[in-house]
Amino acid sequence: MTTMPYTLPDRDRMLSMSGLEYLQTTLQEPALSAPISKIMNYWLETVELGKVSFRGKPQFEHTNPMGGIHGGWYGTLLDSCMACAVMTTVPKGAIYTTLEYKINLTRAIPIGTEIIATGFLDHGGRTTGVSHGEIRGAEDGKLYATGSTTCLIMQIHRD
Repeated sequence: MTTMPYTLPDRDRMLSMSGLEYLQTTLQEPALSAPISKIMNYWLETVELGKVSFRGKPQFEHTNPMGGIHGGWYGTLLDSCMACAVMTTVPKGAIYTTLEYKINLTRAIPIGTEIIATGFLDHGGRTTGVSHGEIRGAEDGKLYATGSTTCLIMQIHRD
């Protein structure tokens, strides 16, 4: 797990791999995982072309003042899985970022409930990617949230 900015992967290493290769490498080298995953208590579980899943367990630290899991936790998990589904189509020498996303919460996730957040690619183009996702209970399959995203894909010219 990266802990300081200087421990993040360098730009050349990232650009030398396709998005799919980078995510597959992250499964083997958890140190490449996004620093936010530690704070939010989630981890990359599966990667395939057009589909990415994370597992997570919201804790007390992720609650709002009323004691429910904060909507930002749902949003973070959905943004991660949906954007990474797009990332699986990003070629070497390119990067991507989320342009916008929308989430719908369907029920409250109880503290400590293990979930699976899965993103599914709808469109992976040259300059944009679109995907949708869902959060389901790992044990019971209950649907907790859905979402959709649009990502910008940018070719990086090395100097």
